[in-house]
Amino acid sequence: MHPKLIEIGDFFLPTYGVFIALAFLAAVWVTQKLGRRSGLDSEVVVNLAIYCALAGLAGAKLFMFAFDAGYYWRNPGEIFSMATLQAGGVFQGGLIVALLVAILYMRKHKLPGWKTADCFAPGIALGHVFGRIGCFAAGCCWGSRCDLPWKVVFTNPEANRLFGTPLNVGLHPAQLYEAAAEAAIFGILWRFFHRAHKPGQVIALYLALYSGARFVIEFFRYHEQAPPFGGPLSVTQWISAALFAAGAWLFFRRRLVS
Repeated sequence: MHPKLIEIGDFFLPTYGVFIALAFLAAVWVTQKLGRRSGLDSEVVVNLAIYCALAGLAGAKLFMFAFDAGYYWRNPGEIFSMATLQAGGVFQGGLIVALLVAILYMRKHKLPGWKTADCFAPGIALGHVFGRIGCFAAGCCWGSRCDLPWKVVFTNPEANRLFGTPLNVGLHPAQLYEAAAEAAIFGILWRFFHRAHKPGQVIALYLALYSGARFVIEFFRYHEQAPPFGGPLSVTQWISAALFAAGAWLFFRRRLVS
């Protein structure tokens, strides 16, 4: 675990930030490549990717503030702290806000909605792989206690200071579970994109596959918030269940389009 990739005096380059940059570059490269294959304007697609990335970062942070509203209400200074700045936030929140921005942008520029969304889906999955590796390097989004052979033990006090990461205890490498799941999802989406499919099926498949994977992985993550409704499922799992249902419905619905 290396939260700081380079450190010179008071200056340091956060590993998480570097991986987020790599995530963006990888996602844009894949999206532009698939957009060109689909006959879309490359410049418009790249601009849309930039807007979606910014919206995604903002949405992830906003949902994080909403989920931990009590904590930030009691500690308003933490909103602008280094730990909050480096925290990944709630991915589903970023995805939802990015989708809303994408819809508005596509309508304004008269882009074919489903075809454009399909070009973005594999890139989102690939970018998320880098993002979760960055989380692992930084020490955020850690897993629950684990005594299995593949457990991870964080020892860097900087991670504990920034994120409260538990040190010297065995934890599930939940970040790597998600990175591996997203890598597999990217491979599935890439192959599916290059096969005959109806517009909208690729993004629908992404929503279903990622939400299903995230629902399962949440059982191995540490949660500060108590589960809502007095049940065993976290807020993220409820969102994942809703997105899975929406993705599955959309996938089969688009298949019936003539």
